[in-house]
Amino acid sequence: MIYLDNAATTKPSEASVSAVMNALECFGNPSSLHKLGVEAEKLLDKARAAIADSIGATDSEIYFTSGATESNNTAIFGAAKKLYKRKKRAVTTTIEHPSVTKAFDRLEEDGFEVVRIAPNDNGEIDAADIINAVDDNTAIVSCMLVNNENGRILPVDKAFSVIKKRYPQTLTHIDCVQAYMKLPLKVKTLNADMISLSAHKIHGPKGVGALFIKKGVVIPPYLVGGGQEKAFRSGTESIPLICGFSAAVDELKCNITERFDYVKSLQSYLFDRCSECDSIHINSSSACSPYVNSIAVKGLKSEVLLHFLEEHDIFVSSGSACSKGKKSSVLQEFKVESKYLDSTIRISFSKDSTKEDIDKLIEKLCLAEKTLCKIK
Repeated sequence: MIYLDNAATTKPSEASVSAVMNALECFGNPSSLHKLGVEAEKLLDKARAAIADSIGATDSEIYFTSGATESNNTAIFGAAKKLYKRKKRAVTTTIEHPSVTKAFDRLEEDGFEVVRIAPNDNGEIDAADIINAVDDNTAIVSCMLVNNENGRILPVDKAFSVIKKRYPQTLTHIDCVQAYMKLPLKVKTLNADMISLSAHKIHGPKGVGALFIKKGVVIPPYLVGGGQEKAFRSGTESIPLICGFSAAVDELKCNITERFDYVKSLQSYLFDRCSECDSIHINSSSACSPYVNSIAVKGLKSEVLLHFLEEHDIFVSSGSACSKGKKSSVLQEFKVESKYLDSTIRISFSKDSTKEDIDKLIEKLCLAEKTLCKIK
């Protein structure tokens, strides 16, 4: 089996699976005061410290959530609620994940003026455009760091650095899902008040993520109840999933640069092999994150191609997993020509991907080009 859909989800590592299973045996509620509760709380504290250390944060700045969607919603709606009486403007981009895009749609319905920054003619988000969209009336700016469909890296750190100096009360948020444990990330250089993280994109379990909230930043809780996570995110913490999350982080945090260089070599090899075939068009570029790559096979419908590859035990996607096969509006924003939109597939690597995987992929793409019916 050749799995090249790691931007959708990754295979859980052995360390992560083991950590989940071991933590299932420590079944106490971490809020309980007896011995079993204390043991569970120790596991929770250890995991929180691991996540915090991975981005240069303090333990008290990390809050566990059910995943990046909850983290994104919590950050955006929390900032809006906190500042709504004084600030009625919100800034984002046109290429965000649906958990951000739809949250901003809701803000617009609730009376916010929403500004959406689009890529320029070169298919890039300009830091100056983000900066210039912010004013004294802006409550929140939310941008992803790495796009989940083509790997484009946004100049978020540069933009947020200027914004926080000019408008210190404006809250800044980054969706770091496709960048976390793949690019070197530190909260001090990102200049973000809030950062969303996810476990299942880094060989951890599904159903758990985290939200970094900078010390001194206070937003209202999104979920209320028993007062867990310092009364910010109520609900009994899932110790097994959280332990699986931290185990995945512990396994990856020491060799981020080396892995990036390795995956970069895979990206270069993929692009070289694609260039050998006239029917393959590359939507991404070498300036994008090497972990996420978008290509199109001219004349072949994405869904048909996806299932053809599946028959040969090669697994890719036709774009964002959340789009479920619909034509990508994000790639349209990136100025990808319409003739390629119906023929696009996403190739996303992990540390386990190889050049042999790419060779097999190209071999089957060439076979598909020769045998499948073309789009008129």
